[in-house]
Amino acid sequence: MTLSTTRPRAFRGLLAFAETELRVQLHEEAAILTSMVVQVVLLIFVSILAPSLLGVALVGAIVFSFFALGQRVLNEAAFIRVDHRLNELYLASPLAPESYFFGLSLGVMVAYLAPILLVALAAELVVHFTLVSAVTIVLSVVAVWLFSCSIGYIVSTLFRDMRAIWPWASLLYNLFGVLPPVFYPITSAPVAIRWISLFLPPSAATALINETITPANLTGLQIFLAAASLAVEAALVFLFAIYWARRSVREE
Repeated sequence: MTLSTTRPRAFRGLLAFAETELRVQLHEEAAILTSMVVQVVLLIFVSILAPSLLGVALVGAIVFSFFALGQRVLNEAAFIRVDHRLNELYLASPLAPESYFFGLSLGVMVAYLAPILLVALAAELVVHFTLVSAVTIVLSVVAVWLFSCSIGYIVSTLFRDMRAIWPWASLLYNLFGVLPPVFYPITSAPVAIRWISLFLPPSAATALINETITPANLTGLQIFLAAASLAVEAALVFLFAIYWARRSVREE
């Protein structure tokens, strides 16, 4: 397909494409209703086996939910490209390449926001967030979402077969969203794992939020490492995803 030699203005068509993707996602009622299955199952286990950690698990469920949106973006972007080949039509239009990637991510996020807000409400009833906690949650989940959706879009461009994508997507997001200290306190992890987890966006975000709820679990250095790694990784991966989206257009 021959593309225009003039690249559209940065983020041109972003809101229009985000609205289009939102409409598409809202037709997937079953997917939205079942999007919290993993979180609910883990919360049930925690409430039975360690009820004192329910507040921590609820915070982890919020962070994991935003992290898991990246898997939705990965699957949707791959589905559009591999099964329908609509990405060629979208990217040949005046829509900016970065608007395709970011609009897709925004549409998915808004569509799945309602069940996440229900978990956040349950967390508020259990934990009673302060203003500092609330601000930390918002900033942290935005960073996790940017990181996760950027990774999802980039990975979606690396496969030619949907059957190859699904297992890798599930492994990637469950490995980094469940095994590290996200649904359980960072203090319960071995010391070596604690330091590693501070460089993983889901566990770093959870650690920062829990520190605003129950201080003194992290040292000053650990707080700095968690905040810095979360912000820097989210920004760098997001910028790389924009670059990758623009490069993919040139290679079509």
